[in-house]
Amino acid sequence: MDPLVQLARAAIESFVMTGRKVAPESLTSGIPVIRAGVFVSLHKASGELRGCIGTITPTLSSLAEEIIQNARWACSRDHRFRPVRPDELDALDVKVDVLSEPEPIDSPDQLDPHKYGVIVSTPDGRRGLLLPSLEGVDSVEDQIEICRKKGGIGRNEPVTLQRFTVERHVQ
Repeated sequence: MDPLVQLARAAIESFVMTGRKVAPESLTSGIPVIRAGVFVSLHKASGELRGCIGTITPTLSSLAEEIIQNARWACSRDHRFRPVRPDELDALDVKVDVLSEPEPIDSPDQLDPHKYGVIVSTPDGRRGLLLPSLEGVDSVEDQIEICRKKGGIGRNEPVTLQRFTVERHVQ
């Protein structure tokens, strides 16, 4: 199993079963010693989303710590879902996306929903983010519209756009 996914899964299992954080030293072998934004996504066996939490830019001292925190939060703090129960653990599919540094862009023409994630922001600080290469999101217009909804941003409000790439790690 990919070491980033293995760490995320261990963090989820530890938190769901014991309420405690897994010690990062126990599973950090093979994980790059870098800082980066990370999203951890949980899916049911059917492919349906079960939880997803992430950070756009790094908030902690290491990639391992970022993965552990976001894995714990994806299984317990995603407001769209109830916390993951122990009986769900075996059927969860875990993905870890490591984000590049977001870069400003001038136009939607510089986006590709299969290659780039997008961040839509307003001057007052509202923002929405969407990862790249998501099932059912096939156009730049879809990406931007979903980001606007996630950020509570109206269709005609002025926004700035940023793009980023992800390194996706799967089971």
